Amino acid sequence: MTTAEMILSYAVWLALVVLCVSFLLTVWRVIRGPTLPDRVVALDMLTGIVIGFIALIAIRTGFTLYIDIAISLGLVGFLATVAFARFILSRGGRETPRPDMMKTFTASVPEPRRKSAARRTPGTGPAVRRKAKK
Repeated sequence: MTTAEMILSYAVWLALVVLCVSFLLTVWRVIRGPTLPDRVVALDMLTGIVIGFIALIAIRTGFTLYIDIAISLGLVGFLATVAFARFILSRGGRETPRPDMMKTFTASVPEPRRKSAARRTPGTGPAVRRKAKK
């Protein structure tokens, strides 16, 4: 075994380990994901990870037909992501986030400043100025 083959072998094994860890974390996001768009993005990521697995198998075995399979999976995965996105848009964003998520988002947002009623003069608002220009 030459040095180049040995380096390639170690690189493939390292890539397999990294892809396995990313696969597990992405499956966790699909299961746990707080909202539907999170799950759709995770499913799209799973498609990319599986394409990576197929490419590594093609490198290890030297069988180039696997590359065609990976390209086909990429096309099907893209179409599935577009279909999921259209489904989410048709729902109109009716999904409500979990209460603990809302607490996280609203804790860092400061309360908007309100203008006091005494400082505003009647008849000088933007709507009145627009009417005056016409």
